Amino acid sequence: MADAELKFNGFSLKSWHIAAALPILSGLSGAIYYGYDALTRFYSLESSVSSVLSAGSRIQAIEQTLTQNNVSGLNTQLTTISTQMTNILEQQRILMDLRSTVERSTAITDGIDQKLTTYNIEIEDLWKAFDDLVKNPIR
Repeated sequence: MADAELKFNGFSLKSWHIAAALPILSGLSGAIYYGYDALTRFYSLESSVSSVLSAGSRIQAIEQTLTQNNVSGLNTQLTTISTQMTNILEQQRILMDLRSTVERSTAITDGIDQKLTTYNIEIEDLWKAFDDLVKNPIR
């Protein structure tokens, strides 16, 4: 096998030439692949860094908007609103109790109104009867 020879287009390669060139060619192809991969990663990293740099100006704009809108003061405002809502809910409970009391008194008053109307009619009838007795005592 030491005398093996490969002839190609007028060139003759001995087996030891092939054995020596094979690791060199494979190492060279690996270096080319990793170099291309590193270059591709560099370009993708560069594009992501540029998007991060452009995000810096957006962050500054957001910070400026937050300071202009007094976002830090929202906590105190929310506390005030929460206290007011608690007061409103308490007053609503009181109003609901008053409403039920008014409804009960309205029901009682409606019953009294009907009785008063009946009593008024009976009193009027009694007065008419009394007046009739006074006018005609013999009857």
